[in-house]
Amino acid sequence: MSSCEEDLTKAGGKQSKNFPSQIINNANIIQRDSGFVTMRAKAPIIEKYELIDSPYTVARKGIDIQFFDKKKPKVPGTIKAKYARIFEYKKFYEAKGNVRITTNEGQKFAMQSIFWDQRKKRIYTRDTVYVTMEDGSTLVGAHGMTAKDDFSEYVFYQNSGDFTTSKLSEKQK
Repeated sequence: MSSCEEDLTKAGGKQSKNFPSQIINNANIIQRDSGFVTMRAKAPIIEKYELIDSPYTVARKGIDIQFFDKKKPKVPGTIKAKYARIFEYKKFYEAKGNVRITTNEGQKFAMQSIFWDQRKKRIYTRDTVYVTMEDGSTLVGAHGMTAKDDFSEYVFYQNSGDFTTSKLSEKQK
């Protein structure tokens, strides 16, 4: 009599762990803080990779996020992208592919990729950034930008733009 025996502890060490541990189809996620909705996210599919050294969550088929500010709860900021990845332990986020951001102040940003370091409260990109203000003025940052994560301050690199001067002259009077 003979038998085949496999040592599962040895074989398990060599197997790939780079597969999603959770998959959410047609995701509709709502995040709250003390009953107040702070974020809503929608994505066709979200995959969580938790069994690897640097766990992350990915939305390969796009994501649409609304951020709510307690000061302006009816006017959310939005982020839309064709791809997003979140490294939760590092508090680091990236969005790629036709990224569109609208602040709750009405400013519209367009670029191909953007990164958010939540620990440093900084957002940055090296891509060309197009910004349209509520008054219709535009700004182009040809070599990217850095910003506070609430967009209260930002710096553009090699910028140009088209600004209306009527607002400036009203303030100067």
